[in-house]
This record gives sequence, C-alpha cells and structure tokens, in this order.
Amino acid sequence: MTIKIWGSRGSLPTPEPYAVRYGGNTTCIEIRFSCDIPLIIDAGSGIRKLGNLLLKDRTRPKELYLYLTHAHWDHLMGFPFFTPAYMKGTQVHVRGGVMAKRSLEKFLSKQMEAPYFPVDFKAMKAKFDFTRGKPEGFEVGEARITPIPLSHPNGGWGCKIEEAGKTFVFLTDNELGHTHEGGLTTSGYVEACAYADLVIHDAQYTEEEYKKKETWGHSTYTQATMLALSAKVKQLGFFHHDPERSDDSIDALVARARHKIETENRDLACFAVEEGQVITL
Repeated sequence: MTIKIWGSRGSLPTPEPYAVRYGGNTTCIEIRFSCDIPLIIDAGSGIRKLGNLLLKDRTRPKELYLYLTHAHWDHLMGFPFFTPAYMKGTQVHVRGGVMAKRSLEKFLSKQMEAPYFPVDFKAMKAKFDFTRGKPEGFEVGEARITPIPLSHPNGGWGCKIEEAGKTFVFLTDNELGHTHEGGLTTSGYVEACAYADLVIHDAQYTEEEYKKKETWGHSTYTQATMLALSAKVKQLGFFHHDPERSDDSIDALVARARHKIETENRDLACFAVEEGQVITL
C-alpha cells in the first residue's frame, strides 16, 4: 500500500510563503494497492495536480475510486478541476456518506451549477457510479475499506484501509474533545485505530486555540497524540493543518508531541503530513 499526499491543509487553500514545506492545498490523498487502481480520498484543491499527473501518465488508470469524507467546501472544491473526470473511457466509483438525505452526486454537481461555476457537471464525460445512504465497506482489488463515522458538524466518514496485513486509518475533520451527532466517543476511535500501522488524524489546533473553537469539528495535536498512544499505533501523522499555521509552527507542535511520547517511553513515530509526501506500508 502506497499513500501519496496531494493536500494536507485544512479549511481553505493557503498559498503563503510560510506554508511552502507542508503545502497549502486542501485535503486529497491518493492510495495505490497491488491492483494499481487508485483510491482517492477527498477532492480538495490538491486533486487538481493529481488529475494533471494522471493524464500525463501513459499507463494512467481507466478506473478509480473517489471516497468523500464529507461535503464541506474544502474537501470538494478541487473536483471541477479534476481533468480525468472530463475524459471518456474513465470510470469513477464515488463512495462515502450522505448528509441531509442528499446524494454524493449532488455534492459534486451542485458546486458546478450557475452562478457558482461556468462549466456544468454534464460536461464531465467520465462514467460515474454513486452510492447513497449509509456507506458500507467495499474492496479495491485485495484491499478492504471500512468506513468510520466522524465526530464533525453535519457528520462525515473516515476510513480504515487494510491490505496484505497492513492497516491505515484516516480520520480528518474529527473532534476528539466533543462527540457530534453520529460520531464515536474517544474510546470508539481508540478501538477503530487499535494497532494500526499508520493513523493520519486531524490535529488542527493547539490546546489554547481549542478553548475558543470547541465544537468546530477539529482536534488538537495533543488529543491526536493521546489517541495514538492509547491505540498503540506504529505511526501518527498530523493532518488538516490550520491555514494560519506556519511550517515552523507545525515543526514546533511535532517536537512537543515527540517529547510527550518520549516521556511516556513509547515507540510511536510522529510527524506532520506534508504535501508531496509518499508513505509505503
């Protein structure tokens, strides 16, 4: 299982000098399995560069999966610029949850309606298939993807991905300090992450920032660290970086988290997820 990061920023794109190393594009992750069919998680602004690269690849896949964690703007905004969706012969399987009884198709197409965007969803010539209602587990080749409910305003779905004895858990936009409707308790997330090889988790806030932003749907880096320690995972990646957070500030959060891990005398690799990063499990 190979995981490539195309966007790790939270809330909105951040094309700022202070965000060069960790990147300014919003959520998009590409996962490749032994079958080489891509699973793309979220269509934030990072999906634009991914789509352009896929078109340049002579062996570009004709089939792909797009898993949407939820319908907030920063996780959908790149979709109208995903060029493979405009190409005939491309099969796009869209998976994920639904909020307010609206389908995944409406999530993607609504933002392309006038006056929001000049090109209609019908201009996309790829063949789409959508799921509706509560998401169920599915397979991509030999990999198994199991949805995990997020604790986030309006709901959402993270996921556990398993292939060849390796486990990756992705939980962006997940508030560990407050249980939103449909979300799990902290102990539920510990169980979902237990012994995973890699957990990438929302770590948007510091403890001081969280005092003013509790219930906004995001966790602190300390909460994410304690989750990983409790779940005994092997690697923890901080994700959904605050748009005001500089590269140096992110480094400082990682340093503090590593110090906490050392004081606990635990073997947990901790890092901040950066755009362009490739992780192989």
